[in-house]
Amino acid sequence: MDLSGLFMLSIVIPLYNEASLIDELVARVVSLSKQIDCEIEIIFVDDGSTDDTLEKLLKHRSAHASIKVLELSRNFGHQAAYTAGLQQVNGQYVAILDGDLQDPPELIANMYDKLIAEELDVVYGKRLNSSIKHRRPLLSILFHKLFKRLSGFQDIDNVGNFSLMNAKALQALLEFRETNRYLPGLRAFIGFKQGFVEYQRSDRFAGSSKMTFSQLISLSSDAIFSFSKLPIRICLYLGITGIVVFFLAGLYTLIAKIAGFALFGWSSTVLSIYFLGSIQLTFLGILGEYIFRIHTESQKRPLFFIKEYHN
Repeated sequence: MDLSGLFMLSIVIPLYNEASLIDELVARVVSLSKQIDCEIEIIFVDDGSTDDTLEKLLKHRSAHASIKVLELSRNFGHQAAYTAGLQQVNGQYVAILDGDLQDPPELIANMYDKLIAEELDVVYGKRLNSSIKHRRPLLSILFHKLFKRLSGFQDIDNVGNFSLMNAKALQALLEFRETNRYLPGLRAFIGFKQGFVEYQRSDRFAGSSKMTFSQLISLSSDAIFSFSKLPIRICLYLGITGIVVFFLAGLYTLIAKIAGFALFGWSSTVLSIYFLGSIQLTFLGILGEYIFRIHTESQKRPLFFIKEYHN
C-alpha cells in the first residue's frame, strides 16, 4: 500500500451478483469527486459473480479513469472481499461501502468533513432505528445489541462496515491476520480517535440480498466468538448449576430416605439423565465452535485469490 504521493480518497466496494444496480452505484460514487476536493480511486471487488457484474464494471472502467476492478478467483465472502480491496488502496483516506446502496455513498463527504474538522482517525456510519418490516432487520438489531453487551465496545450497536478512515487506522486494521473476521469489531478493537455520523438506512436499490440467513448467522457467530469470553464461560456456569442442583437433589433424597417418605420411580432418573446430557451437549457445541475456529486459523490458508486486477 503506497501512502505517499498526492492526496487521494480510496473507496472499496465489494460486489457479488449486483448487475441490476451497478449503473446507479457507479453514477453516485463517481459524483463524489464533485463533493470532495481530492483525487478519488474507486476499487470494485468482484467476489466471484456469476451474472454480468464483472462485464458491467469493466465497461464503466473504460469510461472512468478513477475506477479499478479487482477480480477474485471465486466467491470468498463479504469480509474477505473487503480485505482484498483494502490491501490494494493507494489513498491517504479510505472508505468502505457495501454495494447494495442501502448505505448512501453521498454520506462519505460528511464523514470526510467530520474526520478533518475533529481530527479523527475513523468515522463510521451509525444507522438510526427504522420501522421493522421484516425478520432480518429485527434480528440485526438484536445481534448488534447483544454484540455490544458481550464485546464491551461502546457505540458498536447499529454499526456496519460503512466507514472512512485515515492511513494510520487502515495500517492497523491490515495487521490482523485471522481467517474468521468481523470488520466492525476489528475496527473498534484498533482504537484511535473514532466518531460517527448518523443516517437512515435505505432499502436496496434493486435486487435481493446475496447474504443467506445461514451466512448471516455464521458472521454473527464469528463476531461473538472472536470478541467475547461469554460462550466458553456458559460452560462453567452450566457446570456449576448442575453441581448445585444435584447436590441439593442428593441432599433431599438422603433426607427423604432417612425420614421414610422417599418416592420411588424412573421419572427422576430419566430427568436427571436428560439434564446432564443437555449440559454435556451444550458444552460440546460451544467447545466445537472454538475448536473449529482454532482449526481454521491454524491452517493459515489465504483469505482470497486474485484472478486479475484491472487497474
